[in-house]
Amino acid sequence: MPQIPIVKDINFQALKQSELADMDAAAKQIKETYRALEKGNINIVGECLKGQGEFYQMDHYPKGDVFDNESFAQYYYHNHREDMDEHGHFHTFMRADGIPSSAAPVLSVNEKNDDAEDDHVSHIISISMNRAGFPIALFATNRWVTGETWYSAEDVVSMLDNWSVDHASPNLSVNQWISAMMRLFRPQIVELVQHRDEVVGVWGQQNPNTDVFEDRNLEVTGEIQISVEQQHTEVLKNLA
Repeated sequence: MPQIPIVKDINFQALKQSELADMDAAAKQIKETYRALEKGNINIVGECLKGQGEFYQMDHYPKGDVFDNESFAQYYYHNHREDMDEHGHFHTFMRADGIPSSAAPVLSVNEKNDDAEDDHVSHIISISMNRAGFPIALFATNRWVTGETWYSAEDVVSMLDNWSVDHASPNLSVNQWISAMMRLFRPQIVELVQHRDEVVGVWGQQNPNTDVFEDRNLEVTGEIQISVEQQHTEVLKNLA
């Protein structure tokens, strides 16, 4: 696969105090979740896979995915990347009813309008997990990877405010954790989604005879290594 351009670092000093305060609260929620899970000698991935039977590549876990019927957030966990450091990753989405009415799908060369309007679902970001059950990276993908309806970075970012899974099924700890992850790492998510559009734009210009959204040569558009501890430390450095 061609090398993907490096995503720039986050400028924490440029963030608003209200943003930093929300990130601080999210980090505390994540750490509290880890504390409670550690007491039971379990982790996020284990809780996500609990009771799901044998773990197969490409299958979604929990089976049937997880939805919030108020926010219309969705996620699932699976594995398919040949990466010794990664056990698997979460894919996060916003379903049709949670997408702002001002957002308009971006159609690919081969996509019909009626196909795009049938059931909008926008991919937000992926969260890569290590074999110990902790997050190690965020990454963004091309459209064919998830089969989503493609929205511009600006529209995807507008979906972040309401992304939350605020119920206990099938696992309260995982739901609270992933909701907090989306808040703690919001700056990285915004950067990755914006970077995604830049990469897709350049790729399309360099390959004018292909449908860039369906080009199997472009899978991951950008990736950022993450650490909850380091992120929280940077937040506290800049939080008044």
